[in-house]
Amino acid sequence: MIKLTNVSKEYPKRGFALRDVSFHLQKGEFAFLTGHSGSGKSTTMRLIHMADRPTAGEVRVSGYSSERVTERDLWKVRRRVGFVFQDFRLLPGRTAQENVAFALEVTGTPTRAVQAKAQRLLSQVGLSTKAGAFVNELSGGEQQRVAIARALANDPFVLLADEPTGNLDERATRGIMELFWDIQAKGMAVLMATHDLELVRRFPSARVFELDQGQLVYDSTQAVEPDASPTLRAD
Repeated sequence: MIKLTNVSKEYPKRGFALRDVSFHLQKGEFAFLTGHSGSGKSTTMRLIHMADRPTAGEVRVSGYSSERVTERDLWKVRRRVGFVFQDFRLLPGRTAQENVAFALEVTGTPTRAVQAKAQRLLSQVGLSTKAGAFVNELSGGEQQRVAIARALANDPFVLLADEPTGNLDERATRGIMELFWDIQAKGMAVLMATHDLELVRRFPSARVFELDQGQLVYDSTQAVEPDASPTLRAD
């Protein structure tokens, strides 16, 4: 489904953000991508979303290769990859339903189906009663739920979440994590970037990748020596 093979990313003025990173994510997996600030988490997410291309190596997303995908086909990849951000990125001055409906409209959903599907998506994330509320009237957790509903608009096969609980309190974080697990249980892969190691430890069944200075230093599915332990650490 998602496979990175010897992926490196170098920026002209910043140097290497990633060096020789390889991992894969299968259908229906839940995985955390962790590491301190600047370790390469957001760069990895952008490469999977194909918002950027690697300097070396290959990223494969649902059969599309970063080495061969054309600019014309990029929209096909991005439609199948849902993306949730830390800062929500909702349209101000619009309701929850209008935010979700806009995502459906710009990707070609038939006009007659837009409102009904927007309502279904809001129901899926537990906001059926807040469809008509303006986003500035919603709590942070509710705004993130709208953002998740929007990310699900095109029925993606994987949901990428870049620090989605970073701006939320403890109660809202629990709700968002429960929602992600519900989404994963229905067969969608979820890859969540976070530096919150306490959050990661609460979900021992999740797969964990750790990046450090642009290199993959830990994959929880790989065997470790009896006296070894993950190098996960806080900022």
